[in-house]
Amino acid sequence: MTTDPRPRRPVVVVTGLSGAGKSSVLRALEDLGFEAIDNPPLRMVGELLGGEPAGAAPLAIGIDARRTDFDGAAAERLVEDLRARADLDVTLFFLIAEDEVLLRRYTETRRRHPLAPQGRVSDGIARERALLEPLGAAADIVLDTSALAPADLRAMIEAQFGGDNQGAITIGVVSFSYARGLPREADLVFDVRFLRNPHYVDALRPLTGQDAAVDAYVAADPDFGAFWARMTGLLDALLPRYVREGKKYLTIAFGCTGGRHRSVAVAERMATHLRTQGWRATVVHRELWKSAPPETGASRPAPPPDAAAAAEVR
Repeated sequence: MTTDPRPRRPVVVVTGLSGAGKSSVLRALEDLGFEAIDNPPLRMVGELLGGEPAGAAPLAIGIDARRTDFDGAAAERLVEDLRARADLDVTLFFLIAEDEVLLRRYTETRRRHPLAPQGRVSDGIARERALLEPLGAAADIVLDTSALAPADLRAMIEAQFGGDNQGAITIGVVSFSYARGLPREADLVFDVRFLRNPHYVDALRPLTGQDAAVDAYVAADPDFGAFWARMTGLLDALLPRYVREGKKYLTIAFGCTGGRHRSVAVAERMATHLRTQGWRATVVHRELWKSAPPETGASRPAPPPDAAAAAEVR
């Protein structure tokens, strides 16, 4: 039996909820050298990929429910047909966001929802979720952009699809607060609320897990060492198996009470550990900019301007 030596052409199908970041992802992919085509008729996608010479540029295709004849099941069948082709390496990238975030983005940018041009934005969001359900179920990567700044979203795209990284697994590490719910994109979740809480130390309360003093306090917990050894041992064994199964993106989430101290410190340590093991890892702290204390001097990122972020992440 002979094997075709030609490399497969990378194709990224970008879809998801309007306002969740599809345009931003397509622009980021275009900057990485992809040919980007936004919302072509489904019947034309096969023609776009037919008869391409070897070495053709990677292609990013945006698909959404704006067209009146859109059929989510037909779009999912199209993706499966593309996946079956031996000359293509297809990734289905599905973007979501919380309803309240989508509503805010539409309000701040004064845009109408494409599926409710004369009605309520909330009705358009609900209709679109139903239409896109088959694509969401078939996606290789599902990313919730609710708490992502535009720069974080771009960094994730560059880590996953930039240069020689195409086709390899990218690991997203997320810290979060249990009070605000689990990250919907999380594959593995670790609860670090059993560790002693820096919030109850006056000198540490205004800081975050990105500060050395907080990190040292968390790591000095008597139970931290055993927890860390067992967790990293588990992940070091699991990650190669995920790669062999063809998983392209994995999200590891760490939660604590407020999402500012313990989860942040452990997430930072985990991202560093993964990088030293040769994995590509990005880190996002979902709650840092949401829960800033009134004290000054905390070393933490400034919140992204909501209006600017809403205009960019769409």
